[in-house]
Amino acid sequence: MSECIVNDTDQIGVVKDNRQETILGMPRNLLLRYIAIIVFMVGDGLEAGWLSPYIVTLGFTEQQAALIFTIYGIALAIASWFSGALASIWGPRRTMLTGLFIWIVFDIGFITLGVMPHNYPLMMLMYSLRGLGYPFFAYGFLVWITYVTPANRLSTAVGWFWFFFAGGLLVLGPYYSSFILPRIGSVATLWTALAWVVVGGILGVALTPGRSKQAAEGKNVIIASLLRDASIVINNPRIAIGGIVRIINSVPSTGFLVFFPIYFTSRSVGFTLTQWLQLLGAMFLSNAIWNLLWGILGNRVGWRNTVLWFGGVGCAISLLLVYYVPTIFGPNYFLTLVAVICYGIMLAAYTPLSALMPSMAPENKGGAMAILNLGAGLAAFVGPALVAIFEPSIQVVGLIWLFAILHVIGAIMTHFLKLPEEIEQKERAVAPARVGVE
Repeated sequence: MSECIVNDTDQIGVVKDNRQETILGMPRNLLLRYIAIIVFMVGDGLEAGWLSPYIVTLGFTEQQAALIFTIYGIALAIASWFSGALASIWGPRRTMLTGLFIWIVFDIGFITLGVMPHNYPLMMLMYSLRGLGYPFFAYGFLVWITYVTPANRLSTAVGWFWFFFAGGLLVLGPYYSSFILPRIGSVATLWTALAWVVVGGILGVALTPGRSKQAAEGKNVIIASLLRDASIVINNPRIAIGGIVRIINSVPSTGFLVFFPIYFTSRSVGFTLTQWLQLLGAMFLSNAIWNLLWGILGNRVGWRNTVLWFGGVGCAISLLLVYYVPTIFGPNYFLTLVAVICYGIMLAAYTPLSALMPSMAPENKGGAMAILNLGAGLAAFVGPALVAIFEPSIQVVGLIWLFAILHVIGAIMTHFLKLPEEIEQKERAVAPARVGVE
């Protein structure tokens, strides 16, 4: 353990410098708050690895399942966009409490009005509205972290956030489901998600700072804040590029959650649903661990280099392995396990983007984080939408190549994500040459 100067705060606008012990760079005073995130996200991601094939077993088509995830993604994008502004105006506690309330109400509706009576329209409506919940809860907390964490620790702090976030959403959730689903069935498993969300939600709300003294309320203030956040993509085009890279980061994983559960358990590959859930858990267990490690390494290797080479290029290569290894070798658990772990590691290399984005706009960190959160939300819409549109024509193999190409495009775009000081240094280096020419 080490000591560092961190910003401890009881309110967003009241910041004090205190010497706090850290655990691998994480201030001790954030530990319980991170635990609240992982518990909440277990409940939210509990069905991620098996909901698509379950909807098919209810008598609906794979395209109808993809459409549910697509509409859900739209709601997620909206909530992700608003989360930054609301966290800045209301404070993180009220924003998180709003997300918790939304999630509970519409999850109950999803199960009782949609799943149990096999009502497709209500299933889509309730699941989509539930999607408004977790961005308020999780991203509201993330915005607060970017405000109170010193710049030299920011990459590590957001690495810890994504470690716990992914650890709940796509590690413990699938592993828990692989254990409980065969024992109590699908509907009962969905009900257990409420317990996880309530426990994590109450803990997170209780421990997180309240409303800032500087915060103002009212519809006009919220609209003004959203417009100010939106204007950042015009005033600072690099933020717009970063938002697109953030979409590309998550599009493949939100897309393949629609078709991989069906493909991996089909006759073409031959894994059982339990094995698939365990592979998915392993993928994002490695992702969660390396979210933290890339956050630390990014401070040394460079945030942009990490995202470009390991995130963009690394994901393109390893995603192809995830598809071709089981396709060629069949249900070979060990080889497929190696492939999914490699992809999880490379996917985590996008973590420094959460430090890079606000650092590119130090005068409007909230706006930069709003664009980052919007990118994460839009990915949940774009991924399933691409599946619904293109899978009938290009099949699974075409989708995999499409996603790999997107990662390469993201790598190219990352080259342009430069910090203000880098641009100033370049301008200073060019200035003497201009003088000499003149």
